[in-house]
Amino acid sequence: MAATQGTSAVSSSEKVDFLKLQNGSDIRGVAIAGVEGEPVNITEPGTEAISAAFAEWLLNKKKADGLRRLRISVGHDSRISAHKLQNAVTHGITAAGHDVLQFGLASTPAMFNSTLTEDEIHHCPADGGIMITASHLPYNRNGFKFFTSDGGLNKADIKDILERASRLYEESAHGGKQEQTGVVTTVDYMSIYASDLVKAVRTSAGNKEKPLEGLHIVVDAGNGAGGFFVDKVLKPLGAVTSGSQFLEPDGLFPNHIPNPEDKAAMEAITQAVLNNKADLGIIFDTDVDRSAAVDSSGRELNRNRLIALMSAIVLEEHPGTTVVTDSVTSDGLSAFIENKLGGKHHRFKRGYKNVIDEAIRLNSAGEESHLAMETSGHGALKENHWLDDGAYLMVKLLNKLAGARTLNPNIGSKVLTDLVEGLEDAAVTAEIRLKIDQSHADLKGGSFRDYGESILKHLENVISKDPNLNKAPKNYEGVRVSGYGGWFLLRLSLHDPVLPLNIEAQSKDDAIKLGLAVLAATSEFSALDTTALNKFLQQ
Repeated sequence: MAATQGTSAVSSSEKVDFLKLQNGSDIRGVAIAGVEGEPVNITEPGTEAISAAFAEWLLNKKKADGLRRLRISVGHDSRISAHKLQNAVTHGITAAGHDVLQFGLASTPAMFNSTLTEDEIHHCPADGGIMITASHLPYNRNGFKFFTSDGGLNKADIKDILERASRLYEESAHGGKQEQTGVVTTVDYMSIYASDLVKAVRTSAGNKEKPLEGLHIVVDAGNGAGGFFVDKVLKPLGAVTSGSQFLEPDGLFPNHIPNPEDKAAMEAITQAVLNNKADLGIIFDTDVDRSAAVDSSGRELNRNRLIALMSAIVLEEHPGTTVVTDSVTSDGLSAFIENKLGGKHHRFKRGYKNVIDEAIRLNSAGEESHLAMETSGHGALKENHWLDDGAYLMVKLLNKLAGARTLNPNIGSKVLTDLVEGLEDAAVTAEIRLKIDQSHADLKGGSFRDYGESILKHLENVISKDPNLNKAPKNYEGVRVSGYGGWFLLRLSLHDPVLPLNIEAQSKDDAIKLGLAVLAATSEFSALDTTALNKFLQQ
């Protein structure tokens, strides 16, 4: 245990546009110099201000007076800027008179969990948690995710914190508040968090000590923070883990992007399963809030298929429940959830926080929902405090395996694959990003958002006159259309001047017909770059 001391919470006169660091319900920016055109905007002085602002916001949320000392947990992923930002976060909090629990290398879900854990020996629960991560973004990026016992913060909370940070930064530059000193304690929280996951699997198998004994499971951590899963979860449960790869933290991510949506990443874990003749493969993203799996035959259990698998497990436990997903899930998934599993599929907006918040809203409105999941691999369950936790998702799969192996010790991942039998997979899937040129005269000085909305409105009008195409009767984002045995969705990106176009069809010819319909409807909007769509149509 050591006290942190210093001279000033923030001590830089450099100008920082804090609000530009907001990325929905996270903060993200450039923390390492060296990439052309990407100047550093996550600085140490700015980080100190942001962390002090979070403490101030947290005091206000808890309606505590200024004399209250908070305990705030701080963790980070494997990025090369992690340690300098951890020091800056720690200094910002302790300089404001609050205490820090330093977890070191940690997962994002563990940071939320630390606000719930009742363990006074390890100084938990924390009043709040800060995770230093930029998920799967390149090595030069970093950022922050914040948690209280109510879960992750929303967009309005992040804006509030950044506005407070801007004020604190200015005050510091002009010799503002006198610094106080908080206490820093190092805590091995990941061992506590992992032990809870182990208990969950043992419980599902009737309290058997090693319910995965003899099962061969390989893990790909992508050199992020997920390597703990092998030694702290799988091995205590008896699993064979030889062939697991990229478990060592390396913030340059030399092997592949740690992202279950990335093609190279999924090829890497698939190859590891096949090479090692493993029963199951598990892959995590950098900070372990997302995951995917591969069965013994090398079949990927990600995107729509992972949602289908989780839906099958959850609907066994909660018949008839509503599954909330993002907007780009397939028609085949809807049919599977509703016709095969007897559940309800509620397709909502992209953005993991949007999906989770919608599931929470449905429950409060009287419609039971137990699963909220995005195709990106973010999945949250009501039973787990609506936390999107990639490790917990995989534990749900392990629970299924462990339970089945109590009846048949030789059963492998077939028990999981059988659960998605009947899910119709599209033969052709594509996501095409159509960029809006913000400097084009066609915008007439307006915003890209207004221009994008006008494109979507025009597309709706065109579709309504085409007998081969049908607009989805219920849709919360963009324009979703069925036709030619498939569907497309054109929507406006949450943050960028881009219209992402998703197409799924049972043949390339049908996919081209859908793409041509979009091209024809958008051709008069000259600021929209349709090069990527033309390339898709010509392949």
